[in-house]
Amino acid sequence: MQELSMHVLDVAENSVAAGAKLVHITLEADAARDLLALTIEDDGKGMDPQVAAQVTDPFYTTRTTRKVGLGLPLLKMAAELTGGEMHLQSQPGKGTKVCARFGLSHIDRAPLGDMASTVGGLIQCSPQIDFVYTVRTPDGEFVADTRQLREILGDVPLSEPAVAQWVREYIDENTRPILQRSNLI
Repeated sequence: MQELSMHVLDVAENSVAAGAKLVHITLEADAARDLLALTIEDDGKGMDPQVAAQVTDPFYTTRTTRKVGLGLPLLKMAAELTGGEMHLQSQPGKGTKVCARFGLSHIDRAPLGDMASTVGGLIQCSPQIDFVYTVRTPDGEFVADTRQLREILGDVPLSEPAVAQWVREYIDENTRPILQRSNLI
């Protein structure tokens, strides 16, 4: 995967497939600590310890449509290439948390990509799930929470094309200045 936003999409789609009702996606950057942290946490079905221990093996998958699972192994590799790491915590019936830490200034760190479109697409394609997207740096913080958006929109679904476009623009407009000040875009 060429961009970190594609890793977010992959892991968040796993959350959707795991029956999550709430998915938190958090992006934290701190140039002083040379850190970029990406966390995806859900309240889905979770994994037992044996499965959780195997999911970073590219030749392990629970899918029946293919014999390899590359999402988490590629995320782990992307983090480790920058001197970072990836941790996974999961508990059956409670959910899963994936946290990847990257060397922010490392030459091998993949570009962030279009997070606004990634998160907006997740919201549009899974309107029954709540997403909380947080961008946090020493220069500012922004949180987009679909529960708040639903309160404002009332009966208008988040999957409505015009609403989905507005959500993408809203996220981009509010995160772009924060990300630019942190040299992430």
